[in-house]
Amino acid sequence: MKKVKTIVAASAFALLSGGALAEDAAKTIPGAVARVSPALQAYAMDDLVGKVWQDETLSARDRSLVTFAALMTRHETEGLGKFVELALDSGVKPLEISETITHLAFYTGWGNATAAAEAAAPVFEARGISVEDLAPVDPELLPLDQKAEDSRQNFVSSTFGTVSPGVVRDTEQLLFLDLWLRPGLEPRDRSLITVAALIAAGQPEQMTFHLNKAMDNGLTQAEAGAVLSHLAFYAGWPKVFSAMPVAKAVFESRTN
Repeated sequence: MKKVKTIVAASAFALLSGGALAEDAAKTIPGAVARVSPALQAYAMDDLVGKVWQDETLSARDRSLVTFAALMTRHETEGLGKFVELALDSGVKPLEISETITHLAFYTGWGNATAAAEAAAPVFEARGISVEDLAPVDPELLPLDQKAEDSRQNFVSSTFGTVSPGVVRDTEQLLFLDLWLRPGLEPRDRSLITVAALIAAGQPEQMTFHLNKAMDNGLTQAEAGAVLSHLAFYAGWPKVFSAMPVAKAVFESRTN
């Protein structure tokens, strides 16, 4: 009993010392956790809320986007609304949440996207967020890096053009000439959520291109490392360790 009381007291101290962000992050921990697993509650409050969310290597806004992307990818929609609230409170705009759901529909599947939309809808309604607050369906697109796109498309066409012309066509027309150029999310943010989704889905073989793209778009090596340590809690250590060799190779290739 003494040990349990010590754990609970330490958790309370972590919440109090972390300030408003810790309080918001703590709201994402279900109350049942403390009743069923006091040790898990202590890890959640002391380490996840009290340390990981307080680490300034990655901003609270970025951590919110990364977490939302990971949970959406894993179809963990129960309680996802709390993470929508946390994201909004951390500076993520409603249109950015909307664009994240749209973007990740192509990277994690339509079912995950529609489920995330259902989880976000009550939060949007409660906060008075309407369709008018979101990005238009057909916005003016961002400029295209034609040289980079030509290189990407030549590789994909030459490698997979005879396997599935439809996939090659739609990858070009829907993703890289449309989705990736939508202005509702900055290119760095689109890369950030894509990398987070790939890690959470256990698809590190797709990371090399997207992590390089993320770093080309402004994500630093330190921030990328922080994404990995953050997702260890939300996606599990095995998926993160599967992604670590890919990240290591990308980092080394950019410094050599």
